[in-house]
Amino acid sequence: MAKITRIKASDGPSKKEEADAPAITRKKVVVKDKKSEKNKRKEIKAAEKKVAADKKSDKKPFILFRPFVYLGRYLRDSWRELRQVRWPNRKATWKMVLAVLIYTAIFVIFISLLDLFFTWLFNLILTK
Repeated sequence: MAKITRIKASDGPSKKEEADAPAITRKKVVVKDKKSEKNKRKEIKAAEKKVAADKKSDKKPFILFRPFVYLGRYLRDSWRELRQVRWPNRKATWKMVLAVLIYTAIFVIFISLLDLFFTWLFNLILTK
């Protein structure tokens, strides 16, 4: 919630009031941003869920169930991380694929040329 103080020329004292009120009066206007409020609520709920999950995770499970509990936590946390990833759109994906293919082709050509050069060099050295 943003707090904004606006001062207007008309808010100042009139000529009659100048002697009585030497300072400019100020109006406080509160501007509410619905999106930021929703984001704050979501953050608060997420934090509360995390605290609740941490409290649950403090309990040590029976020794036979621990591997399954840890596997479940790993899968749950992995899924949460995957949901936070910003996936590229189709156009960006094709650009990256094309860049990888071009880089691979250039690298293959470079390695092939090195191989040919060293083959020629060793043949030259060994035939003498």
